[in-house]
Amino acid sequence: MNLFFPDLNVWIALSVAAHSHSGNAWRWLNLLNDDKTLIFSRYTQLGLLRLLTNPAAMGRQTLSLKEAWDVFDHWLGDPRVKFYPEPKGLDASFRNATAPFSNQHATKWIGDCYLLAYARESDAQFVTFDRALAKAARENGCRVVIPS
Repeated sequence: MNLFFPDLNVWIALSVAAHSHSGNAWRWLNLLNDDKTLIFSRYTQLGLLRLLTNPAAMGRQTLSLKEAWDVFDHWLGDPRVKFYPEPKGLDASFRNATAPFSNQHATKWIGDCYLLAYARESDAQFVTFDRALAKAARENGCRVVIPS
């Protein structure tokens, strides 16, 4: 089984038809064979719920929390999608991924480093539209997919 770990930007593009990357995300997903699995982590689950219910992110398409849970549950009903717990070794890998930022104040890279560590420790290909994050993922030893 091949695992794919989508970034939040990919989950949102797959969940919101009006998203600018929705078409690319769906084309990529529809090309995957049946033996491929997309995984949610707790972090991406929380992020999806947070963004779908955030008016600043969703505008007039903002969902209630119940509606956002319905979106998440719909994904879990898809046989290609699974929720994975944190893999063993994640903490050490996460600390290692944050090392290049150790002399900085709080940074957006903290969450991104968690995603990279999770992908690496899960032996999953990291899927993102963020080219800077894709570059960092490769530098961290992750296999990367940019849907197009």
